Amino acid sequence: MIKLHNTKTRRKEEFVPINAANVRMYVCGPTVYDRAHLGNARPVVVFDTLFRLLRHVFGEDHVTYVRNFTDVDDKINAKAAETGRDIRNITDETITWYREDMDALGALRPNYEPRATEYIAPMVAMIQTLIDKGNAYEAEGHVLFDVNSYGAYGALSGRKLEDMRAGERVEVAGYKRDPMDFVLWKPSSGKQPGWESPWGYGRPGWHIECSAMALDLLGESFDIHGGGLDLTFPHHENEIAQSACAVPHGEFARVWMHNEMLQVEGKKMSKSLGNFFTVHDLLEQGIPGEVIRFVLLSTHYRSPMDWTSSKVREATDTLRKWRGLTEGIEPAANPSPAFVEALSDDLNTAGAIAEMHRLASEGDALRLKSSGMLFGLLTDECGGWESGGDFSMSDEVTQKIGDLFAIYAELRAHKKFQEADIIRNQMKNMGLPISVDIDGLPSVSFDDPQFAPDTDNSLLLSKLDKILEALK
Repeated sequence: MIKLHNTKTRRKEEFVPINAANVRMYVCGPTVYDRAHLGNARPVVVFDTLFRLLRHVFGEDHVTYVRNFTDVDDKINAKAAETGRDIRNITDETITWYREDMDALGALRPNYEPRATEYIAPMVAMIQTLIDKGNAYEAEGHVLFDVNSYGAYGALSGRKLEDMRAGERVEVAGYKRDPMDFVLWKPSSGKQPGWESPWGYGRPGWHIECSAMALDLLGESFDIHGGGLDLTFPHHENEIAQSACAVPHGEFARVWMHNEMLQVEGKKMSKSLGNFFTVHDLLEQGIPGEVIRFVLLSTHYRSPMDWTSSKVREATDTLRKWRGLTEGIEPAANPSPAFVEALSDDLNTAGAIAEMHRLASEGDALRLKSSGMLFGLLTDECGGWESGGDFSMSDEVTQKIGDLFAIYAELRAHKKFQEADIIRNQMKNMGLPISVDIDGLPSVSFDDPQFAPDTDNSLLLSKLDKILEALK
């Protein structure tokens, strides 16, 4: 029995699929204008784990997983304007990067990875249906959803329209009937991407794409819709409203699941704090994708997740031991029942890891390997890193680290602690195993297990140079 926490009902429920021969799941994917950061990777790993569990329980051929690419968006337009590059060139490149980085984390490719630009016609058709039913209206080249036409608006997030209106602090477009009405279609001009529609040349709003793609690929009713907690409102709330009104005899998604947000060393990930990094950054630093996956799974998906260097070290040590135990053996036919039971309890990944530790301590390598493989760990695709050589430090790298430590110490001497911490965080996020002594002075220990995989001196030099250049 699988039990999942349903955001819509606010309780954990037994999962009973609409059709056990065709279990269907939709997860909101990335807007493809830049590299995926670590926070973007958390829902990928979480819902990949659920995908694996569903395939194990219902059969690989009986689960359909859809994760979209948003490839029409104002952020992409801004990137194109800034760089002078073609929009399609940017989105194609970013999608390639995304797939490579998520592959490195051991994530299985979904059955379908639709691009929003491939579904413009279904979006236009759904918008026209909403207009015809009186749930949407045209105004100044825009089409907007009328939130007052859907009585259950706000039920998913637990918000009330009157409270949301009272909290409205942004300037409201004059063509909106209600401040909370949201855009389904907007006009395009100049170099902005656009398509012909009954309302003029334009492009879709963000929310409509997921409703149209889910309807086309999964049908009027499907089992699970997932994404990050930050998408609950307004994105998922708006998806429900437009889908329920366009297809009132369907259920859209029965179960809604949301993963909590990610922090780094106890703080919100932010470029200004020097603790922002992409999955690609971590991989280039020599942190294996399997280690990243383990750390992301070590915290329950509905709890805030804190990425720390100590967790990376512990994950590295654990996976090395497990790979040593399972090297060269075939997995058992089935994973440990206790492991599957833990995962089936609303993806209790901490409990699943605890069971793997038990299997390792008892020397049950066969079950350890089969359980790990269901978890997306101990696979051949993610292996090889554990036998990497030791890191060797060049004199030039040593010198530049010394220069940064000198600047760090000077800032602290002048009580500029926040600026000093930014430098330290930047160096830690490069993968350097930094410790701080009782006087607050940092040092680097290259016998740290986190640094056991080979690391490229030229890459370190480049990153160190960037920090030093920014401090001039």
